[in-house]
Amino acid sequence: MASVSALTVYPIKGCGGVVLDRAEVTPTGLAHDRLFAVVGPDGTTVWQGEAPLLAAVRARLVHDGAKLALSAPGAGEFLLDVAVDGAARPVEVEKWPGSGIDQGDEAAEWLSGAVGTSVRLVREPARASRAGNGAEPTALLVLSLSSLDGLNARIAARGATPVPMDRFRPNIVISGWPEPHTEDRVGRMTIGGAEIGFGERAIRCAVTLVDQSSGVRVGPEPLRTLADYRREPDGVSFGPKASVLAPGDIAVGDDVTVTEWR
Repeated sequence: MASVSALTVYPIKGCGGVVLDRAEVTPTGLAHDRLFAVVGPDGTTVWQGEAPLLAAVRARLVHDGAKLALSAPGAGEFLLDVAVDGAARPVEVEKWPGSGIDQGDEAAEWLSGAVGTSVRLVREPARASRAGNGAEPTALLVLSLSSLDGLNARIAARGATPVPMDRFRPNIVISGWPEPHTEDRVGRMTIGGAEIGFGERAIRCAVTLVDQSSGVRVGPEPLRTLADYRREPDGVSFGPKASVLAPGDIAVGDDVTVTEWR
């Protein structure tokens, strides 16, 4: 029987994840997932391809979301009072409504020092508007242990070092499927109190080349090996992005029941 092996939420887009035992699945994905983003002076998203040290920044919402606790190697810790309203600044962040709530100069100074370039931290202003009727096609990233095992067997066969699951930054990891890439064939499935469905295959970029613990780019794996057998018209894929069909609570150990195959 397939079941949930791991759950991870990423409060800041591009920064480190927080491992959870249980999570709320909302129409926009896991609660608080990618609620914040890091942007440059021009408002465009800063990502690990240009600032790999983002991976080593850890963020956790505390005090019922009123504060954001940040930490990074060599930068210490910073506790931020989350600004949920106020003047919005124009930003270019995928799926956002074109603006973000700036989190202030102190947060910007701390984060700039942690990642080694001038950045600002912004919060999504209207989270609920992202999904509309709940049909957001890329709300959750799902992967199976068997898919990673299959990839790593190919990487090891060419004499390279296998990669950990966190290189792919999944929200939900599933165990118990013997065949790699079973998740690509799932049309609909229930997990705990939630139902999710296939949205699209996830095209992988240079983020997968960054060690997610140290924030150091260490490639060329896994992209080199994925290019051997997972080519798509617009890149290489690994795992699907799923839509939320019915919100609910999920937990590590929950059974995964497929109700429709693609």
